Amino acid sequence: MAFPTTKERVPTHTADHVNERIRRETEDRVRRLSGRPATVAQRLRELDAEWDIERAIEMNASALAFVGTVLGYFAHPYWLVLPALVTAFLFQHSIQGWCPPVPVLRRFGFRTVYEIEEEKQALKAVRGDYERVTVASDKAEAALTAARA
Repeated sequence: MAFPTTKERVPTHTADHVNERIRRETEDRVRRLSGRPATVAQRLRELDAEWDIERAIEMNASALAFVGTVLGYFAHPYWLVLPALVTAFLFQHSIQGWCPPVPVLRRFGFRTVYEIEEEKQALKAVRGDYERVTVASDKAEAALTAARA
């Protein structure tokens, strides 16, 4: 049994029309901002602050596990089933890229870190960050500087 790569895990378990919508929205933003270079820096800052789907799943899982543990202690031990299920689904997500919140979060527009990074790199290219690499004497240093910008 082959597991999907880290990059493929979530999109593989997302409906095609949702993946397409996310891709199209990213492309539209890059095209729109390519005509307004003054706004690229602001968008890059927004992308640095954007929550990717992994962060949203981690927050959701930890909150549910915590609530189930507290209720299991104070209300009834049957509530301990909740953190057990949550951790099982979190394990499944780490292996396959799917767990119950994934379809919902994807429909809300949560993207993978790779999808966010794709937009960032496209905007950096629009801004001209990589043009400096081709003319630099130390291409490695120039490339690292552009990637870190």
